[in-house]
Amino acid sequence: MSDPLLVHFEDLETGQVVPLGACAVDAAALDVFVERFSPGWDAAYGAPDAMVYALWSRMAAEKSGGWAQSKVLAVDGLRYMRNPPPGELLRGRMTVMGKDPVGDEKGIVIASHDLLDEAGRLVFSCLTRALFARR
Repeated sequence: MSDPLLVHFEDLETGQVVPLGACAVDAAALDVFVERFSPGWDAAYGAPDAMVYALWSRMAAEKSGGWAQSKVLAVDGLRYMRNPPPGELLRGRMTVMGKDPVGDEKGIVIASHDLLDEAGRLVFSCLTRALFARR
């Protein structure tokens, strides 16, 4: 029987860049998000930081859904560079910065995550440490 988990600790290499996909800042979703989670924010300024984080988090979760990743241990070093306007297409990427084996069955992958706008400018970045199963 084949293993349904596609990416294990050994499958990632330091320096490897993994595309996380893309999503647009939806105008209707922006209005609802501001109303419910960022009262007082003017949507004319673009997506608030919390929504940018939510968009990245969704992209990262969808991409890693089939990975042998048991948990994300840390998300830190968050940087918000700009607030993308409605309609802006954001592309995500993960760059493996380092790996640390932890015994025979698991290892920690340290990665930098970026969201870029249509012009290739940085919108958001963060660092993660995640626990992966080994083959």
